[in-house]
Amino acid sequence: MALSPRSRILLGVAACLVAAFIFILIMLTGSSLRNEEAVSLYIRPGDTRDTVMVQLQRVGEIRKTGRLTFLMKRLGYKDPLPEGHYLIEPGVSDFSLVRRLKAGQQSPVKLTFNNIRTVEQLAARLSVQLLADSAALYTAFTDTAWIREAGFNSETYRCVFLPNTYESWWNAKPEKVRAMLLREYQKFWDETRVKAASRHKLTPVEAQILASIVEEETNKGDEMSKVAGLYLNRLSIEMLLQADPTLKYAAGDPSIRRLTKNQIAIKSPYNTYKFNGLPPGPIRITSIRAIEAVLNAERHSYLYMCAKADFSGYHAFATTYAQHMKNASAYHKALNERGILE
Repeated sequence: MALSPRSRILLGVAACLVAAFIFILIMLTGSSLRNEEAVSLYIRPGDTRDTVMVQLQRVGEIRKTGRLTFLMKRLGYKDPLPEGHYLIEPGVSDFSLVRRLKAGQQSPVKLTFNNIRTVEQLAARLSVQLLADSAALYTAFTDTAWIREAGFNSETYRCVFLPNTYESWWNAKPEKVRAMLLREYQKFWDETRVKAASRHKLTPVEAQILASIVEEETNKGDEMSKVAGLYLNRLSIEMLLQADPTLKYAAGDPSIRRLTKNQIAIKSPYNTYKFNGLPPGPIRITSIRAIEAVLNAERHSYLYMCAKADFSGYHAFATTYAQHMKNASAYHKALNERGILE
């Protein structure tokens, strides 16, 4: 039976509607991406739609770009592009991706730093993980007005930078990064930790200064609390700390293996062979592990320690100077045998 003209028109309209529905469905739900795990897309200042597409082809393993290009044009994704870090999950639709990119709905990044001594090293480490370069980060971290406003000085401000893993926007300004680190520092020094420091008659800053010495003295986590206890014993009787790491810091060379008489005579407030009490600031960016070792320092009667002659990295502890001299003699003999002069 032949269809009437009206039926043919209705059938044609229905076919067009079905085709349009399928087209829209594909555009809204289809994905050109082939990545099997989440990948990162970084859009920098000056990037264009073309450079973003090239990067998407690489990280998203895209073989055909037609649908993405069409959606970018139709949704108005054009220069200047919102910069940032975007985490692209497997199977995300082209429509959802373009809409996120256009809106600048970026994903935060994890900032991790540890095993660093200086603010210069910190800035360099973070610059690899952020859009900001190391020079801009260093300038922000050492800004005297900010340091003063935060309640620190030129010697103590390094306490703010606690090695850990943090969350930040990839394109965060250096000032935002330092503000985040200061907030995390303030969270770390909660009431419990402040009380723990005060039990040792230390402020939070003083606890970190001592922790920095402990960390430079030993890299053995199971020995840190014992070393901390020794220094606290000395502080309690106003005995010179005579901590070799402070002299190395004053000399500007943490790699020194054997201190000389000239180095021991260095005129510096960091020379704990000459000046009583703690130095004016931490001698390194201090790990949380070392801080916790100070807060939970081991109780004992040791006043002296010397590196063990077996070069294990551990120390020989003593309560008397006579015993300490025996330990020191064994260590210096081992240094001589190995030809270590400095």
